[in-house]
Amino acid sequence: MDFTVSEKMQVILEMMNEFVNKELIPLEPEFLNHEFVELLPVLAEKRKMVRQMELWAPNHPRELGGMGLDLVEHGLVSEVLGRTPIGHYVFNCQAPDAGNIEILHKYGSQAQQEQYLKPLVDGKIRSCFSMTEVDMPGSNPTMLETTGVKDGGDYVINGQKWYTTSADGAAFAIVMAVTNPEASPYMQASMIIVPTDNPGFNLVRNIPVMGHRGTDYASHGEILYQNCRVPRENLLGPEGHGFVIAQERLGPGRIHHCMRWIGIAQRAFDLMCRRANTRKISPDGRTLGSKEIIKAWIAESAAEIQAARLMTLHAAWKIEKEGAKAARHEISFIKFVVANTLQRVVDRALQVHGGLGMTDDTVLAYFFRHERAARIYDGADEVHKMSVARHILRAHAGGGLQAALNLPG
Repeated sequence: MDFTVSEKMQVILEMMNEFVNKELIPLEPEFLNHEFVELLPVLAEKRKMVRQMELWAPNHPRELGGMGLDLVEHGLVSEVLGRTPIGHYVFNCQAPDAGNIEILHKYGSQAQQEQYLKPLVDGKIRSCFSMTEVDMPGSNPTMLETTGVKDGGDYVINGQKWYTTSADGAAFAIVMAVTNPEASPYMQASMIIVPTDNPGFNLVRNIPVMGHRGTDYASHGEILYQNCRVPRENLLGPEGHGFVIAQERLGPGRIHHCMRWIGIAQRAFDLMCRRANTRKISPDGRTLGSKEIIKAWIAESAAEIQAARLMTLHAAWKIEKEGAKAARHEISFIKFVVANTLQRVVDRALQVHGGLGMTDDTVLAYFFRHERAARIYDGADEVHKMSVARHILRAHAGGGLQAALNLPG
């Protein structure tokens, strides 16, 4: 793997980093203390600036109006933008839209692409991805209770979903529903486009996250589908291929998530170092011992962030070279390693800030409460660890650890 960052990418990253520092981080007090919808006018101006700088939609194809960066390049971008909660949104590469764009680009019909894909990449509309259910494990797309029953030329969808990120204000949802209950577990579900103005689409509430209820893009919705009737032409890809499409979406999506988490960890690390250099020490020196502990936290955090960064970039590189299936173990590794690195670094930074860290006077408390879920969604830590360990043990009994991890001999 070549670790060289091209001259072109260095320029792009420098431009984005400067924009984040000068244009977005100063908006964080407004973001933290007001409803997201109140920020939309000023964020629209920032998005216009990004377009003028030709940095719009970095991970989306050029033919759709994006920059056409590959997965490793976008990983580097995602780290820069992840330093602020509004970075990805302003550059139009935010989840869940980024994943939905990939699905529509690969599986959407011409009519679906005209109606949904083009305005999505252009930033004229938003979308949501409706898979996780209240009583089913969100990490397992083969276990769904929501159904899509064929009735004439329509699907009739019934079920309850939650943690549907950014449903508030979205123009449409991509819904995972069981359409083929008699098929094998991996071929039962399909993905169906549901406009949110459909009478059967009911946004019940925006779910509070540790006491904070978001709005608009910064929200997680609970949705009730009640006899939600949509044309069968709204099917994405072949019927029964919902699991296959979900797995294709999740591989690159985890690179996006993990590099964003590394950006968050790096931001928390920078704040921790700044606080450590300026915090007052008692005149009698009684807190000198705690200062030495903080130095150890800083060293550990720096090493852990770098290790997580290299693991993630390697996984992105392997996906690019060999495909997501070949990189499935690397994808699982980074999911739990980076999520735990993020949690440790943010927790240390908060501890160094003391009482200040508990307030919304810095971004740390926001990161702490919102990113704890990193260890749960897209597959809980224990699911990834169990899956990887099972394969390693099976392969180790035969070809050894090199074969288990697909390492060169």
